[in-house]
Amino acid sequence: MSVTERARVWRLLAQAAWQSLLRWMHGGPLFRWRLFSSTPARLIIAPQDLRTADGTNAADIYAGRFLFAGQLVETSGQSPFEVPAPSADWARALHGFGWLRHLKAAETVVARQNARALVDDWIRSCGYWQDTAWEQQVVARRVLAWLSQSPLILEGCDREFYRRFLRSLARQVRYLRRTMNETPDGVPRLQAAIAVAAAIVSMSGQGRFVRQSLRRLDQELARQILADGGHISRNPAALLDILVDLLPVRQALTVQGMPASATVMQAIDRMMPMIRFFRHGDGTFAHFNGMGATPVDLVATILAYDDARGGPPGNAPHSGYQRVTCGDTLMLMDTGVPPEPALSLTAHAGCLSFEMSSRRNRIVVNCGVSNSERGAWRSVSRATAAHSTATIDDTSSARFLPENRFGGWLGAPILTGPTSVPVEREEGPSGVRIVASHNGYQDNLRLIHERDITLSQDGSVLDGIDRFRPTARTGRDHEFAIRFHLHPAIKASSIRSGTGILLVAPDGEAWEFTAPGCEMGIEESIYLSDSSGHRRCEQIVLYGRLTHRREAAWQFCRTAAGRATRRRVSDTASSELDL
Repeated sequence: MSVTERARVWRLLAQAAWQSLLRWMHGGPLFRWRLFSSTPARLIIAPQDLRTADGTNAADIYAGRFLFAGQLVETSGQSPFEVPAPSADWARALHGFGWLRHLKAAETVVARQNARALVDDWIRSCGYWQDTAWEQQVVARRVLAWLSQSPLILEGCDREFYRRFLRSLARQVRYLRRTMNETPDGVPRLQAAIAVAAAIVSMSGQGRFVRQSLRRLDQELARQILADGGHISRNPAALLDILVDLLPVRQALTVQGMPASATVMQAIDRMMPMIRFFRHGDGTFAHFNGMGATPVDLVATILAYDDARGGPPGNAPHSGYQRVTCGDTLMLMDTGVPPEPALSLTAHAGCLSFEMSSRRNRIVVNCGVSNSERGAWRSVSRATAAHSTATIDDTSSARFLPENRFGGWLGAPILTGPTSVPVEREEGPSGVRIVASHNGYQDNLRLIHERDITLSQDGSVLDGIDRFRPTARTGRDHEFAIRFHLHPAIKASSIRSGTGILLVAPDGEAWEFTAPGCEMGIEESIYLSDSSGHRRCEQIVLYGRLTHRREAAWQFCRTAAGRATRRRVSDTASSELDL
C-alpha cells in the first residue's frame, strides 16, 4: 500500500474503534440494566408492508425449513434461533423477520400461531442480547417487520404475550434511538431513522419522542438523498430499499394526522424519477455499484405511489450518471467518482462503464453482483474487468482494501480511485454525445482514460472512442483491454473473417460490432445478476498496446429490427393505406 492508503486504513480503523466503543457505551451492559423503562400500552397503527409475499413459503417455515441468502437450514424441531447459522447473511435475514410477510400471506390460523410462537421464541432466547440479532441494521429491519405484521402476530393472543411483545419492541426502538450515530453510515442509518419514526407513529405514549425522531429522519434524508434524487452510496438498489420503507411511514403519518415534512416529501419526489432513470426497456435496473437482480414486482409497487409520474432525467450530475435515449435505444453510463470509504462497501471500480439496450433487449451489460455466494464473488464483481469499460495492464481503476486485512472491522471499502471525472454532454440533430474521462490510473500508471460516445438521433448507431492519454514519461509499455459484456440472451458470432461481430437478440433484432484496426475477440463471461442464478454469457474484448496506438474506435450498428418492431411498422403502413 502507498502511504496515502495506509493512512486512510488507519483512519478507518480509528473511526471503527471509536464507534465500537460508543456502541458499547450506549447499547452495552449499562444500557441493558435500563431496559425496563416504560412500555407503551398498545399499538395504534400497523404500517403497510410493500414487499411481495408468497403464502406457499409458510408451509416450509412451519416445517422448520428456512431458506435465506441462498442457503437452506432445516431445524429438525429445534428453534431456528438456536441452530448454527451457515453464514452471517443467513443469520441477519432470520433475525430481521422479513419472512413474517409470507406467513401473513398464507391467511391461516396455523400460520398465525406459528408466527406468534416464533416471535415469542425470539423474545425469550435473543430479546436480551445476541450479537447478530442486535446489529443496528438487523434491529431496524425487525422493528419494521414486527410493526407491519403486528395484526398477524397479535390477533388472538393473550394479555401476557401482548405485554411481552410491546416491551421487547419498545426496548429495540430505544436501542436504535441511543445508537443511531454509531449505526453504519448510508442505508443502514437511514433505515434505523425510518424504523424509529415508524415506531413513534405506531405506538401509544410516544409523544415526547415525535419531534426528535422526525427531525432525525429529516436530517438523514437531507444528507443522504442527493439533489438529483440519487443516494450518496451511488448504488441504485439503495433507492428501492429506502422507498419501500419510507412510503408506508409517510402514509402512517397522514393517517395519524401528522402530515409528512417537506423534507420527506421532497426526498420521495426526487427519488421517484431516479427509479425510472436506471430502468431499461425490460424493467430491470442497470448494474452499477452493487445493483443485483431487479425485484420487478417491488419496482412496480413503488412506482404506483408516484403521483407526479415525472420522466427520468438525462443528466444526474450529483449521482454521477448519464442517460441517453434516442429512438428505441437506451445507453446508461457511470461518470462519477467513488463514494467516501465508509459508504463504498458495495461500490465498484466501474467508472466510464456503460450499458445499452434496445426496447426490451439488453445488449451490453455489466456483470452485476450475485444474490448468493456473495463472499466468493464479491471481489470479482467489483473489479473493472467485470464492467463494460477499459482496463489497463489488467488492473482496476480503483483499489479495494483486501477482505483478509481488517475485513471483520472494515469490510472492503475503496481506498483509492478516480478523484476527477469531467463530463461534457452535447445534444444536437445528429444525436447525443458524451465525453468523459477519469484519473483512476494516474497515480500508478500515469495515464488518463477518456471515453467518447455518440448515440445517433434514431438510435441505430452507437459510436465510441476510448483514448489513453499519458500524463508523464515513464518509459513503460502498457496493454489495454476494452470489454463489452453481453447479456446472456444475446448470441454473438464472428463475421467477415473476424473483422466484425454479429449480435442477435431472441426477437431477431441484430446489431453489428466493428472496431477497425483493433485485435478483437469473443470470450466467455458470466452474468451474476440473474434472478435464477449465475448464467454464462459472452464478452467482446479489444486488445492493444499503447506503444502501437493510444485510442481505439468502435461501433454498434443495428442491422435488423426485431419482430415486434417489424409488426409495428407493418401495422402503421396498413393504417396509412386504409386512409
